[in-house]
Amino acid sequence: MEMAGSPTRYTWVDMFPFIHLGPVTLGTFGLMLWLAAVCATLTLHFNLKRNGLVSVDALNIVAFVTIAGVIGAKIWHELEDVPTLKLALHLIAAPGIHHPMDMLAGFLHWFQAGFAWFGGLLAGIAMLMWQGKQAGLRPLRMLDLAAPAAAVGYGVGRLGCFTSGDGDYGIPTKMWWGVGFPHGLVPTPPGVLVQPTPIFELLFSLVLAWFIWQLGKKARPLGWITGVYLVLSGAGRVLVEMIRINPKIYWPKSAYATSNAQAAALGSVVAGILLMLYTRGKAPAPSPVEEAVASPS
Repeated sequence: MEMAGSPTRYTWVDMFPFIHLGPVTLGTFGLMLWLAAVCATLTLHFNLKRNGLVSVDALNIVAFVTIAGVIGAKIWHELEDVPTLKLALHLIAAPGIHHPMDMLAGFLHWFQAGFAWFGGLLAGIAMLMWQGKQAGLRPLRMLDLAAPAAAVGYGVGRLGCFTSGDGDYGIPTKMWWGVGFPHGLVPTPPGVLVQPTPIFELLFSLVLAWFIWQLGKKARPLGWITGVYLVLSGAGRVLVEMIRINPKIYWPKSAYATSNAQAAALGSVVAGILLMLYTRGKAPAPSPVEEAVASPS
């Protein structure tokens, strides 16, 4: 770190979008995504274990959900700007089929950044519901069990945005916690400090995971915990978007200017509220073990 402006303010001048090990180059975003998957797997494993579902493979579930989430997040992000997507695909294909390694390198470069949270959420939910069915659990049961792991995985994954400086940081700030990303994938201007929004999301997500874990200690109506997760995670995203550099594409000239991620997060809040209202007054669901045993699958 080096001082920036005053004795009490610092900025990281050497973010690490890539780690070079001889001829091998590793993207820190991908490494943090792997770490997020590991943390989510452990969280889900212990949640399944405390609910008596020792035979359900947490690693298998998280692996499929991670792959689906990454693909869904990338697709959603790219479809937000189709002309840019067409240009990127043209550049990837430019070397031609006789230079497959150059095409692969171009694809990997394109795939290293640019992911939309809501696309990952939708794809992850769909995969979780399918995985729950495979394990003999109702879809909402699987979502309830996975909610703490989803919060942990999302928060830790944000470290990848931080270490790579991929543009998910916030607006300029003069606060003492401001950081700079002059060597990030999306560099900040020289001497400019910004809000470290990925760190804010990490801290918020860990608190959210702990809170949902506590809720899971008591029998709840099926789907209620998922509703809580959707409301709180969506509300957190709405708030952090207020200080993030994402463009406000809805009502941009009004006091209600909203980014695409913010609109999607509001949708998450609404969906969570509706789900909680749906479960209102319902009796607590039977234990996951009883449900799995009773399932014909």
